[in-house]
Amino acid sequence: MNHFISNTFLLLLGYAKAYFHLPYRQTEGITQAHAKGKVPSIPNYTTINRRINRLDIKIKDDDKNKEFEDEYIVIAIDSTGIKITNRGQWMSDKWHIKNKKGYLKIHVAVNVKTKKIISMKITDEHVHDSKALPGLVNEIIKSDKKITLGRLFAEDGAYDGNDIFRYLGDNGIQPCIKVRKNAIISWKKGNILRNLSVLAQKNDLQKWKDSIVSYGQRWIVESVFSCLKRMFGEYVYSVKLKNMIQEMILKASLYNRMISV
Repeated sequence: MNHFISNTFLLLLGYAKAYFHLPYRQTEGITQAHAKGKVPSIPNYTTINRRINRLDIKIKDDDKNKEFEDEYIVIAIDSTGIKITNRGQWMSDKWHIKNKKGYLKIHVAVNVKTKKIISMKITDEHVHDSKALPGLVNEIIKSDKKITLGRLFAEDGAYDGNDIFRYLGDNGIQPCIKVRKNAIISWKKGNILRNLSVLAQKNDLQKWKDSIVSYGQRWIVESVFSCLKRMFGEYVYSVKLKNMIQEMILKASLYNRMISV
């Protein structure tokens, strides 16, 4: 007799696999040990693998807490690298082996007040940070119409560009982006918001930082990256790219649930 296995139960197994760094066979083993006789059917490791990678996982919690309904939120954006193998850096340095597989690039937008990941985009190492920013912001805007983005922090000069400042200004978001050291002002073709930011930072960088409320909270995104890597490791177990993306979304979802406790 075939028993229906709910997506919620598979999501729980996915969380256990990610947190305890388990292969799929061991995930089946602990499920057999702890859930046998308590659920109608125990899926095998192949079913667990297939079903987890097909789940529609939401990074944001579906709670009904609307504490930010009547005020704007502040987000910090940055990216980090995740290894796609656990081969070890020592072997590559010892034998001068060039890593041909590259790495994953994780772009995230973090709510600086709640420290939750509210948007994530996974790409390869060739995608520039500035190319991923519009997608992150669009995902936040579309996910909840009642949320108003007030300011966006980005310490990395990779986000400095007229297109980025223009996009944020068109969406009513104050860009708090540290420009490049060699940034120049272009009054004819440049964006007015970027020109004013370059002018202010060139005149007195510390004064510009002091004029922005909560500028020091831009480093919260780095704390989120540290938490993710300490909890789940600096690499992914999956082999296929689509499964790697699903694994990182699963880890981000679990991170948000854990800090909500």
